Amino acid sequence: MSALNASGVARLKSLIRAQERRQGARLLAASVCAALVSAAAVLLLGVSGWFITASALAGLAGPLVAHSFNFMVPSALIRFLAIARTGGRYGERITGHDAALKALAALRPQLFEGVARGPVTRALTLAGGEASSRMVQDVDAIQNRFVRLSAPWGAAAGMVAGIGLALLTGWTTALAIAAASALGVLAAALVGRGLAEPAGRAVQAASGELKTEFAAFAAAAPELQAYGIKPWAVEQLAERGAALERATQSLASAGGWILLSQSAAMALAIVGVMATAGAASPPLIALAILAAVTTVESAGALLTAFRHNGAVKAAVERLGDLLEAPTSAPRHSVAPMIDLSGADLSLSPPQRLAVSGPSGVGKTTLIERLMHLRPPVPGEANLGGVDVATVSPDAARALFAYAPQQAVLLAGTVRENLKLALPTADDDALWAALEDADLADRVRAAPAGLNAPLGENGARLSGGERRRLGLARAYLRPAPWLVLDEPTEGLDAATEARVLERLTARLERTGQGLILVSHRPAPLALCDRRLTVTGLAPSGAVQMAVRETA
Repeated sequence: MSALNASGVARLKSLIRAQERRQGARLLAASVCAALVSAAAVLLLGVSGWFITASALAGLAGPLVAHSFNFMVPSALIRFLAIARTGGRYGERITGHDAALKALAALRPQLFEGVARGPVTRALTLAGGEASSRMVQDVDAIQNRFVRLSAPWGAAAGMVAGIGLALLTGWTTALAIAAASALGVLAAALVGRGLAEPAGRAVQAASGELKTEFAAFAAAAPELQAYGIKPWAVEQLAERGAALERATQSLASAGGWILLSQSAAMALAIVGVMATAGAASPPLIALAILAAVTTVESAGALLTAFRHNGAVKAAVERLGDLLEAPTSAPRHSVAPMIDLSGADLSLSPPQRLAVSGPSGVGKTTLIERLMHLRPPVPGEANLGGVDVATVSPDAARALFAYAPQQAVLLAGTVRENLKLALPTADDDALWAALEDADLADRVRAAPAGLNAPLGENGARLSGGERRRLGLARAYLRPAPWLVLDEPTEGLDAATEARVLERLTARLERTGQGLILVSHRPAPLALCDRRLTVTGLAPSGAVQMAVRETA
């Protein structure tokens, strides 16, 4: 495990412990109920075995003995224990799962916030399917941690109850049951560590890889059909599915070995009872045998935890990998003045800068470094007279309203997608932004208007409409600089002219500065200064040519 991953795991464990403390009362109630269930189960079966055997012997002894035998007290005790076991099981399920669900409900937003505030390199390299797998599947795996916290209590209570019953037969019998139960738990723990834990890790990893690949192929479905490579994609998914199936089979096999260890412990406990019971009465021997069986069985939840430990540990590590410690840059606000050291260029709103250059030379890289969407390079640029590398991400991002080249849209409504930029925006502000992006007429034509659903990543919109919705979203954000990356790419000439005309009017009205990346002459003509990017230096810094008058 790398140092960064270890740091993230430590942060996640801290969050989990905080939730354990917060849900302490519910978890304690679940543990008490689990102990009640195990103790009641052991006592119920032991007393039932004694009662049945004693009743049979009393019946064989004749009417006089049978009539003198006390049926009422044992039968009432059996009913009480049965009710206690049922009530305890219900209480354990209610309180344990309630604690787990409440903890996860609080944990998921904390995880998402940790991911959102973490290093941008993590978000840029994490595929959508993998992100979904971790935030859903891995968080669900952690649920087992909370649900199984009561398992040791149940196992301990079952062992105490079983040993207590066995003492009625003799201390050697009680010792035999305790030894067999302990050996069963130890064997299951060793099997869990040696077989179940690696298999559980493999299941989590294989499931994540399958979901990641499926999400990628689902997004590329039109291309797969167009190029006739759908069979190849199916084959790739089949391979991922086979890997998951093998891992699942390994986990099931490990679970079988754990059950075998439990059965062996149970057999050993019964043999121990038979060997040590000596001259005890048949009812007490029956009681001890059944107590031995249920004592070993009471550790079942603990053995299940051994089976799931690998998946839980893998989930913690995978989620911890998302929680790398954020940079510790100071959280001061900065003035909206930009200095590009490589070009000896200073800008302040309402100036407009065009960034041009061949594809792939680093134009988008430059602006994303300014906004801390990529790790900034020290000495490349200043914000408000401060090296951008030392400015906090929050302070840097507050200066910019960004419409990226490929805007990602949620599978929600027009309103929901626009409000990502300004959650407090009213309908008038939303319509004004749509007007400036030349998209208001299209949205009005939809039956639901602002509540029109967009489909997955704006599937119900054309490419040009998705781009303009991204523009409208950027227009809503109140920031000193408007940063547009290829804002008119894919638009016809007439639409481009309207978008640029309205953009000009908006800039004059708001006084925002503009940083515009484009290959097209019409958008570049809006800017009074131009910067040509020529590539990346060996140090990683963006190389910029001397500015020109546009």
